Amino acid sequence: MNYILFDGPSRNNLLPFTFTRPVSEIRVGILTIREKWEVFLGTTTTTVTQDYLSEKYPMVEMDDNVMINASFLPNLELVEMVKDLKENQAIFREEDVIAFYTKETQEDIDFKSFEAIEFADEIIKIENTWDIFSKNGEAIQEDFNLITANRKSQPIPSSNNIIAAENIFIEEGAKLEFTTLNASKGPIYIGKDAEIMEGSIIRGPFALCEHATVKLGAKIYGPTTVGPYSKVGGEVNNSVIFAYSNKGHDGFLGNSVLGEWCNLGADTNNSNLKNNYAEVRLWDYNTEGFAKTGLQFCGLMMGDHSKCGINTMFNTGTVVGVSANIFGSGFPRNFVPSFSWGGHAGFTTFLTNKAFEVAEVVMSRRGIGLTQQDKDILEHIFDETKKFRRD
Repeated sequence: MNYILFDGPSRNNLLPFTFTRPVSEIRVGILTIREKWEVFLGTTTTTVTQDYLSEKYPMVEMDDNVMINASFLPNLELVEMVKDLKENQAIFREEDVIAFYTKETQEDIDFKSFEAIEFADEIIKIENTWDIFSKNGEAIQEDFNLITANRKSQPIPSSNNIIAAENIFIEEGAKLEFTTLNASKGPIYIGKDAEIMEGSIIRGPFALCEHATVKLGAKIYGPTTVGPYSKVGGEVNNSVIFAYSNKGHDGFLGNSVLGEWCNLGADTNNSNLKNNYAEVRLWDYNTEGFAKTGLQFCGLMMGDHSKCGINTMFNTGTVVGVSANIFGSGFPRNFVPSFSWGGHAGFTTFLTNKAFEVAEVVMSRRGIGLTQQDKDILEHIFDETKKFRRD
């Protein structure tokens, strides 16, 4: 069977992260949503996404296809139902379509001719940016169970201070000495060739993905995920950091999500709680205004390729778009549009040729090139977000 993940109606709610990727490429827990589905299904998948992303994330269409809404995270019960689908059958959860079997691959199908199958069990759905961190604990536990089943962890070096060792899994090549790991409140997963440096204190649920690094003396509260090749230091609480991003120094990051290729300067801090303890509102790209989250704790949402200088202060519920460069004293606005350059004193446009120069240098340090596909995507985002920039 050919399985295709589609963005679904939540795509715009997940901006700025879905400016540069399909919903299926969002990391929550240990794995990306695509990786979860592929492990469960035992096969590769492709994607239906925005036209400007389709060259980088192409779709493979066959005579028979099962379309899967990427906002829903797989579990054993759902995957069995998906595998059992017959032509013109669809799985629903209330009004939401989860998956359907069709010979046509468009998303806007008339389901009146389909046999509807209701999925009534519990399931994790990622439909807003804050779900990425607020549901991360559940996702870490499910991924931990999935990828460590019937496998044996590497031994934990004796220099480490360990609580609940049975909830800790260490992949081959990982390094950790003189750390404190407390997995009594949730699992701790340490990926292949990852490193936790001396003096770090970590409380699960926690996932350190392959080749990622926890710097000396870091303090990390779960549920937190550090994506592949990313680096973290200082204090982190209930945050998700995608691949190739750095929060390498002292400073606080809490109830936040960082995309790929982000960098937080030394002593950058974000607020995750309003002084009056009121509900946090976040910028909504759909309404072009600030929308309720239902959360008391919500920090920073930062899109791919964005950076900030030393001592940057982010207010509660700040959204930063793609390829923004923030610096200077004072709090920047709670919404920083993509390709903005500046800070509290005001912003100018960060032109794409300059943004490409920075991205090429940053990516080359990790042995990765900025492709023409990447440039085309960023050019599209620059044009699409022009209306949000003031100059």
